[in-house]
Amino acid sequence: MLASLAASDQTAERAQTGPVQRDQAVNSTYQPITGRERWKWFLQSTIGPQSLAPGIFSAGFGTAINSPKEYGGTWEGFGMRYGMRLTGVSTGNAMEAGIGALWGEDPRYFRTSGGSFGRRVRNIVKMTFVARRQNGNFAPAYARYVATAGNNVLSNTWRVDSEADAQHAAVRTLLGFVGRVGSNAFQEFWADVRIHILKRKP
Repeated sequence: MLASLAASDQTAERAQTGPVQRDQAVNSTYQPITGRERWKWFLQSTIGPQSLAPGIFSAGFGTAINSPKEYGGTWEGFGMRYGMRLTGVSTGNAMEAGIGALWGEDPRYFRTSGGSFGRRVRNIVKMTFVARRQNGNFAPAYARYVATAGNNVLSNTWRVDSEADAQHAAVRTLLGFVGRVGSNAFQEFWADVRIHILKRKP
C-alpha cells in the first residue's frame, strides 16, 4: 500500500526545507539532498516554527491537565514538558537524518506545485509516510518509521515513571506521525498565508 502511495503524483512536488523553494517538479530536476542540506533540515525541523509552536500547545495542554503528574501544573512543569518534548523531537530528527543517509532517504517535505485543496491535503498525508530517494522517486520512509518509534522507546529511559512504558511509547509514536502531518501542513500552506493574508512574498 505504501509503495503504491509513493508512486502517485511523482511529478507535482516542491522541495521544502524551511523557506519556500522554487519548483522541483520532475524527477529529472530533483537534486539529492546534500550533507549540508540534511543538517539544515535537522535544525529547521527541530527548532523551526513548525516544531516549536506545536510544542507550546502540547506542553500547555499537558500542564492544564497536569499530565504527567510528576511535573505539576505550574510554569516550571510547563517548561519541563516543553523540554521533554524537544528532547524527543531532536532525537527523532537526528535518527531520521542519520539513518536515512545510509540509503539516500530525503527527509524534506515536497510541496505540490498546484492543484486543488484536496490534492494538497492528500500530498500532506502522503508525505508523512513516504520520502524521496536519490533517483527522485518516492518510497516508504523507513528511516522515519525507525526514528519515530525508536526515539519514543528510547526516551523511556529518561522520562518519569508514569509515562515510561511501552503503552505510552506507542501513543507517542502515533502522535509523532500526527505531528508530522501538522508540520507538513504548515510547510504546504504557510507560503500562501504569507502571500494572501500577510501580503508578503516568500
